[in-house]
Amino acid sequence: MQDHAPEKQREPGRTGKTDQGEELAGAGRTDRETLLAITELIAGDQPLPDLLNGAAPLLRDLANCDVLNFALYDPVRNSFIARFWEKDKRVLEREKSSVAELPCHWVWRHQEPIFIPDLQEETRFPGTVSELTGFGVRSYAAFPLSISDSHYGALGFGSRTPGWEGQREAGFLLRLARLMALGLESRELRQELQSTRRNRPPKYSPGDPQKPPLEAIIGDSPALKAVLNAASIVAQTDATVLITGDTGTGKERVARAIHLMSPRKHNAFIKLNCAAIPTGLLESELFGHEKGAFTGAISQKIGRLELADKGTLLLDEVGDIPLELQPKLLRVLQDQEFERLGGTKTIKVNVRILAATNKDLEQAVDEKHFRSDLFYRLHVFPLHLPALQERREDIPLLVQHFVRKYEARLNKQIHIIPDEAVEAMMNYEWPGNIRELENFIERSVILSEGNRLRMPLGELKNSALVKQSESNGTLRDRERSHIIEALRQAGGVLSGPGGAAARLGLKRTTLQYKLQKLGISRHEYLD
Repeated sequence: MQDHAPEKQREPGRTGKTDQGEELAGAGRTDRETLLAITELIAGDQPLPDLLNGAAPLLRDLANCDVLNFALYDPVRNSFIARFWEKDKRVLEREKSSVAELPCHWVWRHQEPIFIPDLQEETRFPGTVSELTGFGVRSYAAFPLSISDSHYGALGFGSRTPGWEGQREAGFLLRLARLMALGLESRELRQELQSTRRNRPPKYSPGDPQKPPLEAIIGDSPALKAVLNAASIVAQTDATVLITGDTGTGKERVARAIHLMSPRKHNAFIKLNCAAIPTGLLESELFGHEKGAFTGAISQKIGRLELADKGTLLLDEVGDIPLELQPKLLRVLQDQEFERLGGTKTIKVNVRILAATNKDLEQAVDEKHFRSDLFYRLHVFPLHLPALQERREDIPLLVQHFVRKYEARLNKQIHIIPDEAVEAMMNYEWPGNIRELENFIERSVILSEGNRLRMPLGELKNSALVKQSESNGTLRDRERSHIIEALRQAGGVLSGPGGAAARLGLKRTTLQYKLQKLGISRHEYLD
């Protein structure tokens, strides 16, 4: 049973109480102090078992639950290692090979939380239900242990009370799961660094070095080809690239392709999602820290910048970097040097910076949320990825690609893709872009029986009006006329406060793309 309940606002400084009157998070700690303790654990260098054993009681008390459950996926053995904590001790550890019967597998596959208000009425996961009820648990919630594109498993919370109110704090519990996923990702990066130092092929190396990187990006539309052509040109340089576009348009994939086409392709490609990491931890993740820099910093930590030395660093969601860190990043872009948190030694690096965002950074500069000097340092070579609705002709190719991908993964054979289903997908707006389309195709393959693709077309909102308007040219003509009129009023100026882009509420790069797409020439708006 899943439900997306509204998030309950928490008070970060309060001291919570359990039903037994015990103080939350141990000896009088507030939520804020407990979160800091978890952050210090993640920033440290403990082995994985120590991290989980140290974080489990803190997470259990923060969530005000009775049993905590970590389920980490092992891709080699296609199984989950499930660990359970009751109070302050681990009470069970078990490997689960029948992954389809686990709620953690459901959460891991769908990347959505799951809520079971009463385990006695749950029939989908008999094995896990039996284990949980053995602890006296009556209700259960689990959240994906994921950050960026890395999916590690699930984090579960169990309560001995039916209809547990933890569902009301779904947003807070989801952030706890992301915080723990960050700790797992940090350890994975350290392992990659050790592998690189031993001259072994790192995990971020391309699987097939003979295959051109841009071939992994599916599509033949003019809008996409223009972007890929520009990407292949800038890849041969060390120029900073700012990749913009709506969520799900493939910004990280383009960034990786630029790295793999560059002279740095044999060195590290490191990514950092600036929006997924708490502000207090972001500086340490980016620049690293020295031993003793803060409570819990029991050893020196190498930051992402040092990991990316002689390679490429992708700053994903760069618009979410807080103002107080922006001058330090600006210094890296200008001088290729920085100091670790708590250190005095200046460290020189040779790093190429790629940045990606779905935000309008020019507007953020105007609103004083982003430094103008940092924006212009990042804006050396802008690339704007078109939304899927701007390249609808690529949808049939993408559908075929994702069907082949998931039929192999799910051991199915799909030979027939109904034309009417493809047409319905071409008429849908796809607000989540390629990521939404991929998830939709995965669900379709799962639902399919036999060799015919069965698509849940009821999930797609009716876009018949868009289809009709585009078929008779009315929508295109109206958009064309509106843009030409704005250009005339702006005297042909595209950017700036009084430019056509500002009048239309568009980014300058988006307006330039629309001029090309709609075939608008200068003589149409300049006398």
